[in-house]
Amino acid sequence: MTFVLQEIVIGLTLGAVYALIALGYTMVYGIIELINFAHGDIFMIGSFVAIILLNLQGARGPLNGWALIAALGITGLGAMLFCGALGLVVERLAYRPLRNAPRVASAIATIGFSLVLEDLAKARFGNGTVPVPPIFPAVTYTLFGVSVRALDLVVIMLAVVLMALLSMLVRRTRLGRAMRAVAQDREAAALMGVNPDRIIMLTFFIGAALAGAAGFVFGLEQQQTIFSIGLQSGLIAFTAAVLGGIGNITGAMLGGVLIGLLQSLIPIFNNLFPGLELDRWTNALVFGILILLLVFRPAGILGRAEPEKA
Repeated sequence: MTFVLQEIVIGLTLGAVYALIALGYTMVYGIIELINFAHGDIFMIGSFVAIILLNLQGARGPLNGWALIAALGITGLGAMLFCGALGLVVERLAYRPLRNAPRVASAIATIGFSLVLEDLAKARFGNGTVPVPPIFPAVTYTLFGVSVRALDLVVIMLAVVLMALLSMLVRRTRLGRAMRAVAQDREAAALMGVNPDRIIMLTFFIGAALAGAAGFVFGLEQQQTIFSIGLQSGLIAFTAAVLGGIGNITGAMLGGVLIGLLQSLIPIFNNLFPGLELDRWTNALVFGILILLLVFRPAGILGRAEPEKA
């Protein structure tokens, strides 16, 4: 039982990272109904930006007190701002010129941008893994025989807080009302005084900034990153967004947590059925869920099927 609970804690932490990436996917799709395939690589860039910022601050080992808080704040905010700016570049170069073109054209453009980001990261940092300075102290708490790292709690709380803030932004602010108006009818929103271009830009910025936060905490968790992590994690986070109901903020969070739990519980079944070697099929199971979901419930768990706009 202790082993199961331990794996659940790991799954919740991993799911929180997926949820942060999935929130960015669902933000952009909810407004313009476009999948930004460069989003996963923006997450990857965020992890490398965090390394650069930590090195600039001279953070090489565990920190404590205000030094830790300052390093986390500066690095996290810096990664979010840089990735948010990168999201604006994607919007300006890969989406806006093709706004009136078929959707597949914009999708292909974001795929091309994704490949550019991967190659830039590979050229700058190489093909291998790059270590992330372990600035977080190795503090653990034990509850009912389960060890929980302080870092795990921080990652989970960060994901919950950002989801809550994003939900409040969309539902209770003037900007959020403008976002919902543009998502519902762009032309009508423009007639009511809303600037659709500005709203779309802010949406790309916020979604990419969330990917930057995810890249930062991912690096702290894994203590390493690599240029190819954006493709795999981005696809899994996209699956999480679809699972929860793409375009639904709560659904993105739910999908991320469910997939994180699925990946963490596979070792349990692997111990029960060692001959199946299920740990080798983790990604196949995740994407198998995506296929089944698209077949039987395309709108996701919390999504609602809507008629296609004319």
